[in-house]
Amino acid sequence: MPTSRDVIIIGAGHNALVTAFYLGRAGLHPLVLEQRPVPGGAAATEEFHAGFRISTYAHAAASLSPRIVRDMDLARLGLEMIRADPAVFAPLDDGRALVLYRDTARAAQSIARFSKRDAERYPEFAGVVARLAGVLAPLMHKTAPGLGAAVPGDLWALLGAGRALRGLGSRDMFRLLRWGPMAVADLVAEWFESEPLRAVIASRGIFGAGLGPWSAGSGALLLLRAAFDPEPTSGVWFVRGGMGKLASAMAGAATRAGAEIRTNAAVAGINVRDGAVTGVTLQSGEEIPGSAVISGVDPKRTFLGLVGPANLEPQFIGRVQNYRCKGVLAKVNLALAGLPSFTAVAQTPDGGSALTGRIHIGPEIDYLERAFDASKYGGFSAEPYLEAVIPSLSDPTLASPGQHVMSIYAQFTPFQLRGTDWNAQRENLGAAIIQTLGRYAPDLPSLVLHRQVITPLDLEDQLGLTGGHIFHGELALDQLFSLRPLLGWAAYRTPLWGLYLCGSGTHPGVGLSGASGANAAREFLRDWKKRRRS
Repeated sequence: MPTSRDVIIIGAGHNALVTAFYLGRAGLHPLVLEQRPVPGGAAATEEFHAGFRISTYAHAAASLSPRIVRDMDLARLGLEMIRADPAVFAPLDDGRALVLYRDTARAAQSIARFSKRDAERYPEFAGVVARLAGVLAPLMHKTAPGLGAAVPGDLWALLGAGRALRGLGSRDMFRLLRWGPMAVADLVAEWFESEPLRAVIASRGIFGAGLGPWSAGSGALLLLRAAFDPEPTSGVWFVRGGMGKLASAMAGAATRAGAEIRTNAAVAGINVRDGAVTGVTLQSGEEIPGSAVISGVDPKRTFLGLVGPANLEPQFIGRVQNYRCKGVLAKVNLALAGLPSFTAVAQTPDGGSALTGRIHIGPEIDYLERAFDASKYGGFSAEPYLEAVIPSLSDPTLASPGQHVMSIYAQFTPFQLRGTDWNAQRENLGAAIIQTLGRYAPDLPSLVLHRQVITPLDLEDQLGLTGGHIFHGELALDQLFSLRPLLGWAAYRTPLWGLYLCGSGTHPGVGLSGASGANAAREFLRDWKKRRRS
């Protein structure tokens, strides 16, 4: 009979690896089961064309928690981060480009080419965002409380944020309360008049979400991202060697701490008896008994697929079925014969180095909204909102000398297309993206040696992301903080005894921070210690 495990972790994405590390450090020996040949989930580096390597899915690690990096000692395990500056290059149809830098004063000088008023206001806006982020950041590493606290004062005390909130002052406190429900388009319009700057900042409130810039609550997503990166325009942190290096470092840290990682071990189901988990069954038929199971996959797949409706209350199942997780993001990877000649580069003082950070294709708020509009009716725009990077400029190991790789997020691309499917539209999407980029870099289409198009459907098939949603569920006001994934179940626990969640479908749920995994480990260990004492 197989040996029973103290805890089994399903999936080896970044959050699951963080959970495994902290449990191992606490003296447990978790078994991590991963369906793919390598750990890491969306943090993967692969050769997609002969001589060209790319971060296949996630292409940057902007929100990675410094606390987790230190705890896991990832630098010693080979993790090397590269921070791009300039942070953002946003080309326009008229041949100009807005170039934003990490240094606020230098960014303001660039903004002045479009609006002197905006250049004067930008440092003030940066200061406000930094102050609000300073209050929100600690909350990302805490368990979101239930909303049943007796009085608001008790809630703030539980969050440990009361003092910080008072320190903000009434004006910034009002901003914090007001910005969350706002449409990010309205938020940026209150500060700035130039469309390129508005669009770049507003994109933080819609990236990866089924929200347009005029959608209510997109301001909350901007604030959530600012909690991990307080700069007004999110820059890029590359991992030297690609995101797979992050995954291998995290896997190494978890293993050193005492975890065991098994790849090519897809879980078919979570075993339940009398309201408690008893282990898992693999697709191979192997049964592995365990006292507890922590799921790193999304809530819908966990409850509806692995647990099964028969083991949960009908009311709970109904709420899970209404949890929204239809993705809107596609990924295109290009192998290029040379560096694309963006027309606007000649108008910048940086030359080719202007392309080392995030390339933002979305020159105005209405452009972003039109791209979103297409997705609402089951299609994708011929002019999609794009976020692209050329990581080989900072990391030449990814391609041969003189050649480059380009990684592109394309939004908005709905999981379900109306009247067609992604098998029929995959190449049309790739062509639309290359054509859109060609407006700003006319030679880019002729440089493409190979393109890899990854649709939301591919994200579901390849990574197990229900609906192809990169964040395991929509980042909207009704699915954030104490409501993520569901009201009453935001503390990483579930209705089944011994079953926990640690993926991005839990608070805080955004980016590659690892905070969901760390928070889940803390709550699990709190329960484990109580169980051992009883």
